[in-house]
Amino acid sequence: MSPGSTYTEDFPAVAESVPRARTAVGCFALAAGADSQQLEAIRLAASEAVTNAVVHAYARQEGNVRVSASYAPGELWVLVEDDGVGLRGSSHPGGLGVGLVLIAQLADSFQIVRRASGGTQLEMRFSLRVGSDAADMRPHREKGAALSLA
Repeated sequence: MSPGSTYTEDFPAVAESVPRARTAVGCFALAAGADSQQLEAIRLAASEAVTNAVVHAYARQEGNVRVSASYAPGELWVLVEDDGVGLRGSSHPGGLGVGLVLIAQLADSFQIVRRASGGTQLEMRFSLRVGSDAADMRPHREKGAALSLA
């Protein structure tokens, strides 16, 4: 994969989109050279981020979740964004939900951005250390996933 390679796909904000988005991001991460341990962390973090958007973004209205991944030498960026109601305070005492805490542990860095146009963008960065087992795994691309060069 060449530096600057990007994957972007819009998913309906429904539960069935979570495994599709996880698989697509996993395929991109694998092609970028993630080893098996990194791959699992990236897949789980992406899954949690998409789940948050599906559950919280649209308050029972229809909407989409955009998932993007970009490769730069030595790192992978994953962005999950929605046009929903934006980040609101947690209804649970103690602040961040379990999913966001898990993402913070899995990603090398992450940031939550309130978009000026409305909605939320969650940015995650993963440092890649190319492992010998990464080449042994074969990606399984979901139907409709698109890869493009940025």
